[in-house]
Amino acid sequence: MPYVLLACAIGTDVAATCALKYSVGLTRLWPSVITVAGYVLSFYLFALALKSMSVGTAYAIWSGVGTATIAAIGVLFMGESMTAAKAVGIALVIGGVVLLNLGGVAH
Repeated sequence: MPYVLLACAIGTDVAATCALKYSVGLTRLWPSVITVAGYVLSFYLFALALKSMSVGTAYAIWSGVGTATIAAIGVLFMGESMTAAKAVGIALVIGGVVLLNLGGVAH
């Protein structure tokens, strides 16, 4: 269950960040409302996930997957360029999250 909550926290964080782009500096009402509501919901879901997950692992997954997803959305839907450096950076973020999870298996 904590991973489902974490996945939902990541999803709402990504949605809020996309809305932030369209809020034009929080000057457009509905994208701004979606941004604030999305971040509040994201933090709430993240807090629930932390009840039964280690904070280091959960935060690494939350920030890493969110960062990689937003970078991909930027390239695919918002006209941002994909450079070799950006691709390597995304791969390193994903690799770091995987490594943290593998390192957290031992009790």
